[in-house]
Amino acid sequence: QVQVVESGGGLVQAGGSLRLSCAASGSTFGMMGWYRQAPGKQREYVADITSGGVAAYADSMKGRFTISRDNAKNTVYLQMNSLKPEDTAVYYCSARVSRAGTYWGQGTQVTVSS
Repeated sequence: QVQVVESGGGLVQAGGSLRLSCAASGSTFGMMGWYRQAPGKQREYVADITSGGVAAYADSMKGRFTISRDNAKNTVYLQMNSLKPEDTAVYYCSARVSRAGTYWGQGTQVTVSS
């Protein structure tokens, strides 16, 4: 049974940093990534990373967010720096399994106060 569990969210002041973690289990995972959904908005892409470590980012996150991965632990991280109030959202982790599809976690809340 595949499980995807996020952690690390919380309340931080603008300009601060947070590190999110996502632990996946129950299969072998290819692409893993992060998405976010702010209140009243659609879910949007943040960043993703291949099993080989190739990372990609949404333009608005480049330079502030860094995605990394530990394949031995099936864990992906999102280091978020210089946070802004508009980064406030529920952050979701995605984990892709070949020929099975994409699995999602329950999300972790990030709140950035001004």
